[in-house]
Amino acid sequence: MSAAQLSCPEVCTCVAGVVDCSKRGLTTASLPTSFPAHTTQLHLNDNHLTALPNGLLDSLPSLRLAALHDNPWSCDCGILYLRGWLLKQSNHASLQNVSCSSPAHLRGRLLVYLSEQELLDSCRYWMCNLALASQISLFIFVIVQVLLLASVILFLRRFELLTQEARRTAAETFTAEDDGTQSNEYVMLKDRSL
Repeated sequence: MSAAQLSCPEVCTCVAGVVDCSKRGLTTASLPTSFPAHTTQLHLNDNHLTALPNGLLDSLPSLRLAALHDNPWSCDCGILYLRGWLLKQSNHASLQNVSCSSPAHLRGRLLVYLSEQELLDSCRYWMCNLALASQISLFIFVIVQVLLLASVILFLRRFELLTQEARRTAAETFTAEDDGTQSNEYVMLKDRSL
């Protein structure tokens, strides 16, 4: 075993395979990321846990008891791992008193008796809303780009027509001078200077 597997998390006390992290004010974010591999009992009760990180308890093959009661468990998508782990346990002591604090319609119900669909229905699908908003923004961006491209094309066509008109006018002017005929304005200016 490595030193990390043998070491006791700083916020907990460890004695003979019993890891006591109860009443430490732990949240899901401040919960230790690992526990000693030889842990037989894990006390996480009376904290502020709303869910457990996926796989947290899977690395404890000797675990016989997990005290998880008196935590404000949030029974939504984030709790699916804990529910699955609890359902695999043969020790029913772990199942007791792991009840939902939120959402309101599931408050007080034992986690293991909730169906997976009930948990999924309680999920907040903010990522779907974010994806929809991103798609709408992308659609608006594409429309703006198309409008800008159409404006540039119209400007270039108008510029091309103006250029052709200018060339035609210049060609007519040079053709008239080459033929030996001068415009009336040029003749009038020449006569005045004399």
